[in-house]
Amino acid sequence: MSNITTIQIGSDHAGVELKAQIVEFLQAQGYATKDFGTHNTDSMDYPDVAHPVAEAVLADPNSLGILICGSGNGVCLTANKHQGIRAALCWLPELGALAMQHNNANVLCLPARFISTETAKQIVAAYLSAEFEGGRHQNRVSKINCA
Repeated sequence: MSNITTIQIGSDHAGVELKAQIVEFLQAQGYATKDFGTHNTDSMDYPDVAHPVAEAVLADPNSLGILICGSGNGVCLTANKHQGIRAALCWLPELGALAMQHNNANVLCLPARFISTETAKQIVAAYLSAEFEGGRHQNRVSKINCA
């Protein structure tokens, strides 16, 4: 997405090593990153990073989010509690692209314990290079919020 300049990123202890690799990958692609932690492998609660990342994405229209935990489910569930967040759990590059193309996902969630670093980079690249297709998908996306 051409207007996206910043990636808000966070992980729990299970995703901290993958997060470091993704941050490096993103910065090499020219994205600014804001890292919400965690920064070590000490056990911590994934909502403590998922909520701040979701709030940062909502506050900055030129950003997207990436959240990582062991399964990807915990951070995805947490982020989706925020009105306006459309978080998608992806484990294949094709799913990353479709999350943007069909769902206009503004947060990508990755399962650190189930994908390799190379696959994670491919997912991130597919997600960030995809464009929301609008059209029939816009009607569906518009029905997601429960306001």
